[in-house]
Amino acid sequence: MPLTIRRLTPDLAEAFFDFFDNRAFSDNSPYYPCYCNAFQLTPQQLSAEVFDRADSFGGGQEGFRLALRACAERMVKEGILKGYLAFDGENAVGWCNANDKRAYVRVGEFDPSRDAQPIPSAGGEQSILSVVCFEIAPDRRGQGIASALLARVCEDAERDGYDVVEAYPLLRDSREPLDFTGPLHLYEKAGFVPVLRDGRTQLMQKALR
Repeated sequence: MPLTIRRLTPDLAEAFFDFFDNRAFSDNSPYYPCYCNAFQLTPQQLSAEVFDRADSFGGGQEGFRLALRACAERMVKEGILKGYLAFDGENAVGWCNANDKRAYVRVGEFDPSRDAQPIPSAGGEQSILSVVCFEIAPDRRGQGIASALLARVCEDAERDGYDVVEAYPLLRDSREPLDFTGPLHLYEKAGFVPVLRDGRTQLMQKALR
């Protein structure tokens, strides 16, 4: 069955959480639990909405997961958390977090303290759509789902009037199956070019106009 890619809206919340709860980390990924919302949370917001609330959800890892999930539920409902889901039939099997660059606190190598530093930038006053994360169901990796998601992101970004799509792959010495930023070659194949480097993060851009 061909993939169907849909932009995340509040009416797709159930499919989004079904993916993250049941398929995204079914290989015992070290990134579990995650709902891909921390890119837009300051350390203060993480403390107030997640860490400080974990005990009210029972404490421990499960309390943390439920607090993080509740925070993500709010962000999806309010249209703050944006991106795309790839569906095979009724089930989501892939996710890409993509949003206006100004919506993010941090990009690239994940470090919750990063908001104390400027987000890498290039291109002056261009309007930028950022791609910060991919998550693909373990049994569907290597089947072109990330490429299909990225192609849709770029198509919609051009239609929506953005000047540039920007991405932040990490430079690695070897292949990493859990490369949530997306590997460098994914962006190179899609026509992105390197712009600048910030630590291990290689800022890549694709001009749309």
